[in-house]
Formats: sequence, C-alpha cells, structure tokens
Amino acid sequence: MSTDIWAWVHDAHQQLAEAGHHRLAEAIYELPGHANEGRNDQLDAVFPEAVATARALDLPWVEVYLRHWRMQNLLNKRHQGEQALPEAVDLLEFAHREQTASCPQSVCVVQDFAICHARVDGPGFVPERLAVLSETLDRIEPARACFDCLSREYSDALEDDGRPAEALSHLDTAATRMRAAGQRLSLHFHHSRAGTLHLLGRDEEVLALLDTAEQAERARGSELNESDRRWGAMLRARALARLGRVEEALALLPAADEAEQHPDLRPAWVATIEILHAAGAHENTAELGAAVTGWVGYLDATGSHRPCVDLLLAAGRLALARGARTVALTLAATGERKLTQLRRTDGVAGQVAELRAAAEALPEPELPVPPGELLALLAARAEPGAPEADADLIAAARSRYQGDEAGATDLVLQLAGLLGALGHTRAAADLLWERLDQDPGHEELTGLLGAVLIDAGDGDGVRRLADRLMATSPADAHWTRARWAAAESRWAEVGEHCAALLAEEPTRINTRRLAAAAATELGDHPRAQRLYEEILLHALPAEGTPPQEQHRTVQESDLWHLVTAATANRDWPAVRAAGARIGIEFDEPEGPVDEEWQLVTVRAARANGTAADLPAVRTGPATARLLPVLGDDLDLNHGDVVVFAPALLERPPGEDAPQQVRERWRPVFQLLTLLDPAGYTTWWIDGAWPGDKKWAAFRQDLNEAGYAVWAYSSDEYAVTDPKDEDEMLPGIYAAVGVPPTARAAEADAVLRRLTKRWKHPLAWLDLAKAAGVDTARHEETVERYGL
Repeated sequence: MSTDIWAWVHDAHQQLAEAGHHRLAEAIYELPGHANEGRNDQLDAVFPEAVATARALDLPWVEVYLRHWRMQNLLNKRHQGEQALPEAVDLLEFAHREQTASCPQSVCVVQDFAICHARVDGPGFVPERLAVLSETLDRIEPARACFDCLSREYSDALEDDGRPAEALSHLDTAATRMRAAGQRLSLHFHHSRAGTLHLLGRDEEVLALLDTAEQAERARGSELNESDRRWGAMLRARALARLGRVEEALALLPAADEAEQHPDLRPAWVATIEILHAAGAHENTAELGAAVTGWVGYLDATGSHRPCVDLLLAAGRLALARGARTVALTLAATGERKLTQLRRTDGVAGQVAELRAAAEALPEPELPVPPGELLALLAARAEPGAPEADADLIAAARSRYQGDEAGATDLVLQLAGLLGALGHTRAAADLLWERLDQDPGHEELTGLLGAVLIDAGDGDGVRRLADRLMATSPADAHWTRARWAAAESRWAEVGEHCAALLAEEPTRINTRRLAAAAATELGDHPRAQRLYEEILLHALPAEGTPPQEQHRTVQESDLWHLVTAATANRDWPAVRAAGARIGIEFDEPEGPVDEEWQLVTVRAARANGTAADLPAVRTGPATARLLPVLGDDLDLNHGDVVVFAPALLERPPGEDAPQQVRERWRPVFQLLTLLDPAGYTTWWIDGAWPGDKKWAAFRQDLNEAGYAVWAYSSDEYAVTDPKDEDEMLPGIYAAVGVPPTARAAEADAVLRRLTKRWKHPLAWLDLAKAAGVDTARHEETVERYGL
C-alpha cells in the first residue's frame, strides 16, 4: 500500500462511497478539517458514528485514521492532557498491531502520544518524548509528510528541556533533509520555527519568516484557513509587542473572545497581554483576571498540568500588578497543588513560592467597620464594588471575625460567591466544603456548593455532596444530581432524579421545569406537556406580591414551552388555551393551527453535525413549513411542517442597525421535531443556466404541478461550453422536490417537457435511472458540459 496518506484517503473514500457507505466516506474527508479548524461540535457529532461504522466493517486502517484526527483535535485545539492520555496510549498500541502497523497514519499516532505527554508535563516527559520521536524519525523518509510533524514535536521537546538553540538547529536540519527529498515545508513547520525564534529573542526574524512563509503559500494558490490566519496573527502580535511596536501588536492581537473560543491561542495571548500591559498599552482588569483564571481552571480539569502552572503564574503576576491579594493567594494555593502533579518542578516551584511570598506581602485592607458589620455595609452601597477589592475586604473580615456561627457562614458564602465569579470555582468549593464541616445543616451552603461544583465540572465533588445530603435531605440530593446530569446532557437521569424529588416534595416548580426540559430533549413531548400543565397548577405567587393580591402565577416562558409541547402532541385546544394566556390571537377559534404568519429561519443539524439554517413560513406559535428542497444530509424536506423551540437563537438587530439589515432579519429558532412530513423526494438537476426568464417560468410551472425546486449553485458556478472547452457557461445546480403523488417516471416526463426547448440540456442522471428510462442523454450531457 502507498505510504502517501492523502492518496490512501482518496482511495478509501472512493471505495466506501461506491460500496454505499456514504456517511463514513464523507467523515473521512470532513474529520481533518473539523479537527484542524477547531470545529469541536461537528467533530463530536461525526466521530462516534464514523468509528463505529469502521469497526463494524472491520476497517482497522480507517479506525486509526479517525481516532488520530480526533486526538489531534483534543490535544491541539482543546489542550487536553491527562484526560486524553488513556486514549493516546491505547491508540498507539492499536496503531502498531499487525493489521494496522502498515497504515500510513500509524506513524502520526506517535505524534499524538508525544503531544499528550507534553500537555501533561512537557519538561517531565522530555526523555520519553525524545526517545519515541527519535526512533520513529530514524525509520521514516524525509519525503513523508509525517517527518515534518514529528520533527516539530522533537523540537518542542528540546524547548521544554530549556534548549531552544538545539531546537532551532534540529528544525533547520530537518528542513534541509525534507527539501532535499522534494518535500514542501508546511506552514505549521514555519509557525513552529517562528515560536523557537521568539524564545531566542529573535523577533524581527519571526516577522520576516511569517511574511515569507505566508507569501509562499499564496503563491502556490493555497489560501490560508481561518486557524492558520488566526495563529499567524497571534505570532506576529507577540513578536511586535516584544519589539515595542505596541500599536501594530494591538491591531493584530486576536480578540479576547477568540482566545475564549480557541484554547490553543490562550498561552501566547496571555503572554502578549503581559508585554502590552508592562508597556502601558493594555488594561489589567479584574475581568481579564477572571477570564485567564477560567482558562487555568480549564487546563486543570483537562489534566494539562504544566501548561496550567505556566498560565497560572501569568495570572498571578497580573493579579499582583492589580494588588488583588486574595486572588493572588488563591492562585498560589492552586499552583502549590498543581506542583504535586508534575514529574519535574525545577524552575516553576520557585516561581510559585515567589508568587505566594509576593501575595502575602500585599497589605490587607483596613476594614471600615467591625468584621460582623461589613456585609451589611457592602449590601447598603448604591453601586456595587470592585469584586477583587470586595474579596480582599471579606477575606480580612473573615480572618478577624469573632462572632456567632451564622455570621461566619455568611462571610464564607459571600467570599465563595466572589471567588466563583472571579473564576476560582475550585477554591470557592474548597472554602464551602471547609465551612460545611463546621455548619453541616446550612441549606444555603449546600445549595451554593452544588452550583459551584457543577460550574467547575467536578463530578466527584457533586457525588460526594449528593451522598452526604441523601442522609439528611433526600430531595436536595436528588436536585443536586439532577442538575449535574443536566450539565452533562444525561437527560434520562435528569428525569429520574426529578421524579424522585417530586415524590418527596410534590409542589416543587423548578424541578418540574428541569424535568420538562429533559423530557423535551428526549422527545417525550406528552410528559413535557403534562409537567408544564402541572406548573400552572403548582406555581407560587410572584415574589414581592402583597398578601392581599397574591394569586397563582407562571412565567411567560412556561406558557411558551406548554404551547410547544402541546403542538408536538397535536393538542390544539391546549395550544389555543395557553396561547390565549400569552396574548396570541388565532385566525380560527378551534382546530389545528395552520396559518401564515411570517418568514422565519429554522436551525437544524445535518448528519455531519453542522448547522443548517432553513428558510420557512411560520404557521403557528411553534410551527413552520420548510421552503427549500433538501438533500439526504437532513431527515427533512420541502413542505414539512416542523415544531421549533420558542427561544430566539439570535437577537434582532438594534434600532441603530442599517435599515437593510433590519429589513432582512428573520427570527431564528431551533428545530425541535418533525410534525407533518410532506413526503417530497429530492432529485438533482445540473447543467447550463437557461436565463432568468426561462428559469422563472420553469419554477412557476413546477410549482403549479405540485413540485418544488431550490437552486444551490452560486453566481460563480460554471460549466464547460461544449463548443469550446476553454470557455465556460453560467451553470445551475438545483434540487427538485417531487411530491409523494408522483412517481420517478412522471417526474422525468415533467422535467423533459419543461426543458425540451432549452438551448442547453440539463442532466438528472439519478432520476432517469430511477425512472427506468434511457440514461444515454444524461450521461452525454454530463460528459459534454463537465458536470
């Protein structure tokens, strides 16, 4: 077999498609893009089915390929460490079995193994990383693409060992060998070399290298993808910042929300922020501190121990510069805990100790009132205070407090809430655990602790708390477990725990809301409707309502959810009754709701996990009729009536938005379920564009015959002119929706009749085959027009 991975991928894709395994064939092409571009949701949607199909078909090479690209995403885009280590080890073993050892991708799995250990503790695993990479590099040719990848990993290991000059020399030697073998250096290789040059303080060379490398990519006709553009901008911004060219650096620096969205940016982004702050060019705010602390917590949770410590130290330096004593001490404590998870602590242990010493040296604030009166003073302020300053005040009050247990607990609750808001969820949980041991029956403590543990993703902590509560408050234990299951989208468990809780305390309202949401996620709309109807019966008086005016009320969102669930159940009287309480006026007083309200967009999920925004006509408060003719990547089609969730997915444009934007805006809703399928079948037509007039007439004639058509090609789509192969004609690629009352032969006859006078014929080869007619004309059209 060929060692060219992409030649093998092409062959595998073609063979799978010809065998009818289209979803797996598509996944083979899609997965690398999802992995490299950080399209995590799409990858997570595609991967399980793809790898299960590969196993069912006994295709171990395909399994190695799929699992490798998922690992690339987990390690490079999500920065997982110990969390991904079992899979990295298992994949390395699987890729070197007899049936997979010859797979071109098996070598790449070595890279996954090395990256994963670098995430856990790069310096600590330097010997193992260098050994496995050296052995693999020795047995592969420089002409192979994986030589590029493994050479970069070897260089990274040298950098982690404090040897950047050797790392640069290694990269340059590898580049010489690859070029001699006819191999083109990847843009990733140049990015890696730029990072090494930065470590050596050669930032002018960084900028020159990036310019040259990107120009070379474009000269070859390779447009940079979003990930490469984003990372190139990050590398430039960091180099420019250190060169003192702060305005240029700020112009290129990715926005904070980009760093929030892409974990691979965060270390370099924070390093650049530190440089810019030192130059007085970037604010060092509590909000910045909270964001960076959240990223520290993310790395902590994924087991990327060494990157976590490095980022934590940066967060600590920024906190010290802000004078945030409590935050800096909390970071120091986190650093001390993380040191125990490293194999090698030289260098960082001293920095953690320095962080603690500097934090302790910051002065404690003077309390404006006695400790027991501080919370009342803070609560009475007209404007909220700065959260880090408040944390310092409350921490000082707590250290000096000598009053009753209730007052001590109140201080802890306030301090834990502030720490959680500042990103220190684990520290907040530790504080609450400590206080719970001293005040075990306090409901507010357990409630806040449960929320903090869930926010921190601490499953072990949630189970520990729920087990503790089960002995004294089973309802609270079930509520804690239900919320945790919801956070992990384990909807069946949510329903079970909510049912157990309602058996203990039948009047709970929020429990019913959560149970109804879980039922909706599971497609159990009768149960969801029943729960929302029970909310109408059990809803409590609105908070703050005077006793003489108290009456049972519900939130408007409850009524909308009831409308939606009742619609999915075709319970039209319930839809109308709940709609009337919202203020909806229907055209008819009874019967199914099928009206024509407005154009909307319904967002559905394709088979590959990507979102599809489908134009539709809203036919009721929670229903819409789809307009486009759709392909087999969606289990929906033209004319289908669907139920959507009531919440808007996108905000409408503000009044200051351009008029054209406001006029074109359509409400976007999430697809919930199919209500009434129209039964259309999709067939594709392809060929030369007949002109606006003929196309408009074609569409009208099809619609009058009960058919539908939806163009998918853009204005740029072109086909070959059969009179001159060097010339192109405007093209049209469209889907024709055939109604359930028409057979394929009838559809073929309709299309032939409507297009017979066109100058250029269209092709509908698949429909012709299904109709059982002669396909020669369509095959000839495909050939002549290059379709």
